[in-house]
Amino acid sequence: MRRRRVGDSGLEVSQIGLGTMTWGSGTDIDGATEQLTAFVDAGGTLVETAEGYGAGTAQEMLGEVLATSVRREDVVIAGRGGVPSGPLGDGAARGALLAGLDAMLERLGTDHVDLWQLPFFDARVPVEETLSAVQVAVYSGKARYAGLAGPAGWQLATVAERGRMLGGVAVPVSAQAEYSLLCRDPERELLPAALHHGIGLLAWAPLGRGVLTGKYVDGTPADSRAASPELAPYVEARRTGRSARIVHAVLTAADGLGTSPLSVALAWVRDQPGVAAAVVGARDAAQLMASMAADPLVLPAEIRAALDDVSDPG
Repeated sequence: MRRRRVGDSGLEVSQIGLGTMTWGSGTDIDGATEQLTAFVDAGGTLVETAEGYGAGTAQEMLGEVLATSVRREDVVIAGRGGVPSGPLGDGAARGALLAGLDAMLERLGTDHVDLWQLPFFDARVPVEETLSAVQVAVYSGKARYAGLAGPAGWQLATVAERGRMLGGVAVPVSAQAEYSLLCRDPERELLPAALHHGIGLLAWAPLGRGVLTGKYVDGTPADSRAASPELAPYVEARRTGRSARIVHAVLTAADGLGTSPLSVALAWVRDQPGVAAAVVGARDAAQLMASMAADPLVLPAEIRAALDDVSDPG
């Protein structure tokens, strides 16, 4: 699998990343081991995980797999820790952030994360204090790089500018946001800000929460996320009239190219300007390999233009 630099930084990641949101809920330890082993064997490196996935279970499972089946040095961990309330403050306070980082490292069973993704922008705390936590983490070796999860464009730009004033180590190298043919919100201000400041986008839900694969065209498969009481609202938010038109266009493009709708949707996101990696989740290793198979596909300009047009948010 091809690799890319994250923004203007020296950090390199596989252009398709593995998300662990379902680990501990829909995916058990055996399934997680099969996924990560297959992912690494196929040349994947970027693994995204968060404290909120299964209340920390996903990170504990990732740590177990790294201790038993996959070498730690073969993966790039992009991790989000929690921000527990306590005597050191909460939110983006320096004490809370560093406590959350330590707790995440303990769950992962490692001494560092490669990309520490700060969980949110906290207007109650001076940006300089938040960025000082990044400096501490990097200088102590607990984090190699830092980024932001789900920022608005102005928030990302503010953090980047203040980070430069404190020295390059505090400048975020990445921003994580939902981005797909069904959700082009980052194009309004987040992607322009990221491109201006040399920050790479980690695109999650690039398959439109599964809708762009075409699996819901004729109903709701019993083994799909939309059939799960917990995940149904997550999927249904992307099943609209507009979505149906876009899915039809993706199916048409896939038929013309002799490939899968999944590959078409994933390739569109992956090769958008400013995107460092598209992060996919999977039910099992076979489903993950279907996403990995999209790696060689490059969409012809006319098909990309047609998909741009039908998915234009206006």
